[in-house]
Amino acid sequence: MQTTSDTKVNDFGIGETSSLDEADIFLREHNFTPEYIQELLVDKELNKKLVRKIDLILLPMLAGTYVLQYIDKSALAYSAVFDLFTDTGISSDQYSWLASIFYFAYLTAEYPWSYLAQRTRMAKVVSGCVISWGSILMITASCKNFVGLSICRFLLGVFEAPITPCFMMIVSMWYTRQEQPFRAGVFYSCNGVGSMTGGLITYAIGQIRTFPVWRAIFLICGGVTIAWGFLLLYILPDDILSAKHFSLEDKVVLIGRGKLGRTGILNRKIKWYQIKEALLDPQVWLLTLFMLLNEVINGGIASFGKLIIKGLVKDPLLTTVLGIPQGAFQVFWILSGTWLASRIRNFRTIVMVMYLFPTVLGICLIWKLDRAKHLVGVLFGYYIVGSYVTSLVLALQMPSTNLGGYTKRTTGVAIVFMAYCAGNIIGPHAFLSSESPTYPTGCIVILSCSATQVVISIALRILLIRRNKNRDATAAARGITETEEHAIEEVGGDLTDFENPHFRYVY
Repeated sequence: MQTTSDTKVNDFGIGETSSLDEADIFLREHNFTPEYIQELLVDKELNKKLVRKIDLILLPMLAGTYVLQYIDKSALAYSAVFDLFTDTGISSDQYSWLASIFYFAYLTAEYPWSYLAQRTRMAKVVSGCVISWGSILMITASCKNFVGLSICRFLLGVFEAPITPCFMMIVSMWYTRQEQPFRAGVFYSCNGVGSMTGGLITYAIGQIRTFPVWRAIFLICGGVTIAWGFLLLYILPDDILSAKHFSLEDKVVLIGRGKLGRTGILNRKIKWYQIKEALLDPQVWLLTLFMLLNEVINGGIASFGKLIIKGLVKDPLLTTVLGIPQGAFQVFWILSGTWLASRIRNFRTIVMVMYLFPTVLGICLIWKLDRAKHLVGVLFGYYIVGSYVTSLVLALQMPSTNLGGYTKRTTGVAIVFMAYCAGNIIGPHAFLSSESPTYPTGCIVILSCSATQVVISIALRILLIRRNKNRDATAAARGITETEEHAIEEVGGDLTDFENPHFRYVY
């Protein structure tokens, strides 16, 4: 299996070794040559078998966590349909702030968690946070007023903050750039699964007559999440190099696959110049603005979607049931869009544009249709409005795919995700309680955000195409032909996409 390498880690100086990607150090320590790695990558059957193995081990853990995350952060919205307002004495405006407080915590805690995850063990950070937020959820059941709910919502946001950024980094580590969109879509579509499951669970809990329903929602959801967190602690691997369920040959193939994208695989050293480069990269800021606008949409719909339905029917249980199909539509939008982005080369920004149009149509139906005469039409508008989430998944995933250098990738993902938080803080406040149940101001804001996102997606595509053309022209002038073999042979110096002339962007 192993062959002798001409150069080993011992031949490098201390400073040079510390700058190497840990995956390259691993290969040198075990004496694997680029030629041998290339032989393994050519074996299509071996690679297919390995991808299936990753899918079976990794995706259920990511997907299950996402189902619980959605249900848990939506527990407040489910409770609002029942007796939360009367038991705690909160107003509609205070309810809006509870939604925003959650994302203030996200915004505050996300980058420190990302820093900790890079420096230590990512899976342990994720698992510890899952157990912690489950505990906070159960404590929420004891709250009696706005202050108590605010504290619990803030802490819930703190512990949920690292999940999406860490999961995007995990997907970028274990899958090739072509495989990443659909895999990210698989776990993110579990928001839709969570929406359906949460609705069914809430409907079942709503049958309770001997205990406050909203308190039961928090207790049951929190208990399930704690149990899942301990399972995650046992199964989810921290990284490729330390994964227990993969052989040495498996790890070599995974490293080789990762090297093809030239983004780097693992480096725990924080490099400040890469942070600076991420802050100055126009690509990062275009994605950040796109994410901000996308999540203004999400913040409003996620917080007030159930109340829009409540304005159509009076029975709280029927309100819950009518919200379930929206989750099924969201699964369809995400899986179909990310599948297209994975199957068709450089189709991501086009999908980001395409999947904003159903959102525009849906919000127009919600806003303009007469609710007394066109109940089904309004419901259909609500069901299709969630297509924007496909654009969100692709935008969230692009920093981990399109940025080289581990610190730059981590920072880029964190910056974009901060915009995710900010948008969710802003969004609920566009839905004014005085405008219930049609919320015209919120509808206008959503339409404006969607239109601007189309422009940003086009600008991003143009930027990345130009960067690739410039690099291709430079390579052609030097007589350089890019091949997979070159990517495998490159020493993993943890270079950024700006530093590595061989790096090419996907768009």
